[in-house]
Amino acid sequence: MVSANTRFWILIALVTISGFSQGMLLPLLAIILEQNEVSSSINGLHATGLYVGVLLASPFMEKPMRKLGFKPIIVIGGLLVFASLAFFPLWQSLWFWFVLRMMVGIGDQMLHFGTQTWITTTASKESRGRSIAYYGMFFGLGFALGPLMTRLLSIHEALPFFVSAGLSMIVWSLMLFVRNMWPADDYESGSGNSSIKRFIQTGKIAWVALLPGFGYGFLEATLHSIFPVYGLRIGHDVDILSLLIPCFAIGSLITQLPLGILSDRVGRKNILLFVLIGGIACFIFAAFLETSVIALFILFTLAGMFVGSLFSLGISYMTDLLPSNLLPAGNLMIGITFSLGSISGPFLGGLYVEFFPGLSFFYLIGLMLILVLAAIYFKRDKQTATP
Repeated sequence: MVSANTRFWILIALVTISGFSQGMLLPLLAIILEQNEVSSSINGLHATGLYVGVLLASPFMEKPMRKLGFKPIIVIGGLLVFASLAFFPLWQSLWFWFVLRMMVGIGDQMLHFGTQTWITTTASKESRGRSIAYYGMFFGLGFALGPLMTRLLSIHEALPFFVSAGLSMIVWSLMLFVRNMWPADDYESGSGNSSIKRFIQTGKIAWVALLPGFGYGFLEATLHSIFPVYGLRIGHDVDILSLLIPCFAIGSLITQLPLGILSDRVGRKNILLFVLIGGIACFIFAAFLETSVIALFILFTLAGMFVGSLFSLGISYMTDLLPSNLLPAGNLMIGITFSLGSISGPFLGGLYVEFFPGLSFFYLIGLMLILVLAAIYFKRDKQTATP
């Protein structure tokens, strides 16, 4: 069996391929459905299948992990992902593809739940921010590389699915060399409502640490789905818009690790407040300079450098606040709040653009970040959990 360090990098590889499959699936299916003359509203609704899968599966994952351990959850999740990807070319049907999207969402959530909890449980408090920063950075790298697979459509429509499924299977097979472990378990196993009680307890202790995950989901999904529509309405070219959005991901890759390391030294809350203030400033400036392509390129990159690390910093903050036995519940709730943000962001963003055409789209993002900032700032600090 492999060493703890090798195990960590295998888990990171799994996170990378998960980001890769998600980053490929969103634009790839959107392009195919558009080419098949599916309406934009149905196309957008169809894209929520991934997050619906996450929400459906999340409440039922904690008990199996406590019973079976980390490895079986990750192995089953990986199997669902690459098998679902391989099935996409078999039958081109909206309902069939929606079910497959949900299966990928369930599999990805199992992967993330297993890897997040394993990493946060085994990382020391002194290196926790750095470890989670690697997690966020490599997921972002995979997510940024995934859309490149759309270029394979010109060769054959099935090729991107099979290549992604093959890569997922190769990385998944590395888990066969990892020894299984179990999360901390110091609760009464005889209590039928123990999972619900742990979710309630986790929410009471660490609710504020769940908000960055919601904010990041809201931000990422809104930028990917609504900003292109808004950008076209204010006169930007499609080619420019396709280059603007990756600037946010590139910015997050630049600072993800440094911010994680810095949060280990000066405190998670301080860094969260810093990046939120920076992100708010970027989007307010973007509202005034939205007609300038150069300004948007700079501000999108800077915004990524600030708030592109919200999700990983939120995980680290949550891990600081919770005792080890509540970490599985905490990691599940982070995933749930991220998904809620990913679903509500495009919906609220679409309503905002429709009903407030005279106001900049960037004000909506700025307002959401201000609310997260206020909640974290006014939250009273208590004794953090021991690692």
